[in-house]
Amino acid sequence: MSTTFEVCLARFSQWLTVEKGYSPNTVESYLRDLREFCVFVKQEGDESPVQLGPQRIRAFVYSLHGRNKSSSVARKLSALRTFFRYLLREHVLTKDPAIGISMPKQGSYMPVFLSVDEVFALMEAPQTADSFVSRDRAILEMLYSTGMRVAELAGLDLSRLDLENGMVRIIGKGSRERLVPVGNPAIEALSAYLPLRNTLLQARLLRGQEIDKDAVFLNGRGSRITTRSVERLVGMYAQRAGIASQVTPHSLRHSFATHLLEMGVDLRSVQELLGHVTLSTTQKYTHLNLDHLTEVYDKAHPMAKGGSRRKKAGLH
Repeated sequence: MSTTFEVCLARFSQWLTVEKGYSPNTVESYLRDLREFCVFVKQEGDESPVQLGPQRIRAFVYSLHGRNKSSSVARKLSALRTFFRYLLREHVLTKDPAIGISMPKQGSYMPVFLSVDEVFALMEAPQTADSFVSRDRAILEMLYSTGMRVAELAGLDLSRLDLENGMVRIIGKGSRERLVPVGNPAIEALSAYLPLRNTLLQARLLRGQEIDKDAVFLNGRGSRITTRSVERLVGMYAQRAGIASQVTPHSLRHSFATHLLEMGVDLRSVQELLGHVTLSTTQKYTHLNLDHLTEVYDKAHPMAKGGSRRKKAGLH
């Protein structure tokens, strides 16, 4: 049986899709990082994973430094480790060539989130002069109302929406499902958008093109909207609203979680709503709240003295 990189990658891709249930975007992300690694090792004459040793992995990781962020290097190394574990499981390898290679140190990542006033300003940014104002408002409202990921929004099907009861069934990472409430502003925005959706589908049908009857959010050509398009429109409206931070769809997810915690919602409930597998992933928002509150305190309180009291209290 062939153990070339091409064959192994094809089997690995199928395993991620069928057995692990990963989304096409996630699978492609793994393969993109692994193909970069394959190009590197083939230049050294390695045509199969069987030929690899730790020194080749170290050389690849070293080559990434200087032209990649530490988070990107860590992601690529993580993809390699998953790939090698799969090959061990399939008995292609007898030992893991990445054992002993440590992840690069990463700076602490602080998610961008918006204040409530900034969220309100963002929701009002789409204007009647915009070509797809009802769709864009519905997208912004849904991202903030449900905390869904951009890929979950782009992949949303009409059958998963229950506007009457104010619920949406979201298919998340690993094909895991979760039920999330939808707020009234988002329901109203969706209801206002649906006639435009029907118009876009009809126009596509009249052009003799195949339609996606399930897709909730469509682009101007009447096909399912892409994550890149959603990212662009969120950034555009944030700029129009005068928000200084670089705003992405994920910023609205962070805002959703942060505002819920600020209103006293317990961490477990927020974990369920976000679709996090482990509570530790959700806990970063508690640190975010503490950092934000102490920063505000340091700036506003006349006796704060640049945070010296906070440090003495063990809150740094």
